[in-house]
Amino acid sequence: MGRVKDFRPVKLICGIIFSEEKARGQAIKFLVPEFGPLDLISPDFAFEFSSYYEPEMGPNLKRCFLSFEKLIRPETLPDIKIWTSQLENKMQELWARTGRPVNLDPGYLTASALIMATTKDFSHRVPLRNGIYAHLEFLFSRKGIKILEWTYPDFRPPAYHDFFLKVRNIYLEQIKDCFSDTP
Repeated sequence: MGRVKDFRPVKLICGIIFSEEKARGQAIKFLVPEFGPLDLISPDFAFEFSSYYEPEMGPNLKRCFLSFEKLIRPETLPDIKIWTSQLENKMQELWARTGRPVNLDPGYLTASALIMATTKDFSHRVPLRNGIYAHLEFLFSRKGIKILEWTYPDFRPPAYHDFFLKVRNIYLEQIKDCFSDTP
């Protein structure tokens, strides 16, 4: 019989879609006091896989990812998604815009997968609470990253994979340190 135990801590990440560098910078200035220091920031990637956000955010969108140093409990993901949604609204008010200056996509990384939070239901998404769902983005394997049928197109390029593999290596070192029996 399986034993009930706490989940292992996970690695918080957050994607930022933006058109203006200043908006990205301001979002980071809000995120760091809430979730702690960053241990890795991706390069800015052109967000060319969908025009979904252009009517609201404008053309020439970019995306970057942040990896936070502090590990979190996976069950806090809905709270984090709600907080980042409120930050999007706050930044929209600060910028006095009709659309958001940033789109924030929090998620977490484990040794085996990348999970993103979403408010959109679909067959493969798991409801968590308060209208927040867990979206299994892709899996990690010995050979690298395994793309799934529903992996978003912008998560498929090798440049993204390079970043997430680096974050995974940091995470594996962190959990090794957390769970080692040596003093």
